[in-house]
Amino acid sequence: MWTYLSYGPFDDFEQYAAWIHAASESSDPLFFAVVESHSNRAAGVVSFLRIDPPSGSIEVGHLAFSPRLQQTPAATEAMFLMMKRAFELGYRRYEWKCDALNAPSRGAALRLGFSFEGVFRQATVYKQRSRDTAWYSILDREWPLLEPAFMRWLAAENFDADGKQKTRLSDLTAAIRGPSI
Repeated sequence: MWTYLSYGPFDDFEQYAAWIHAASESSDPLFFAVVESHSNRAAGVVSFLRIDPPSGSIEVGHLAFSPRLQQTPAATEAMFLMMKRAFELGYRRYEWKCDALNAPSRGAALRLGFSFEGVFRQATVYKQRSRDTAWYSILDREWPLLEPAFMRWLAAENFDADGKQKTRLSDLTAAIRGPSI
């Protein structure tokens, strides 16, 4: 979970709590707890960052989801709510960036309807290694098509009695994604 984040893993809860405290005081990145509705327990964190209202651009990042949240409808709903809020606030560009080696994150971006824009080579250094960064985006003109796809996927009738999806979100978003460069 911590491989592609610039911080962590933490040796103990006190170290993690200290990081959370420091992160909670930041306005960019602006962190949010992801809370499971059925348990009312925090199961992850996510942030808005590179918040640029004059340009109408905002990024989602710093995703750190616990194993019980990973690959669940609740995780997808959290991402849906973040992008919905960004577009409600008037942002025209919603970004997702990740280490180019992070295949699960790259797959998630496409599944969620982001368009691949390219790789910035040697974009940064963290954890003593050079990172190439893959860039993805959703534009405000794409959101009116993506929002109903999320609503359809998140609807109770899209899941059987065992919680298995009937229609994959990636099937709903693939036709909507903008052209990749």
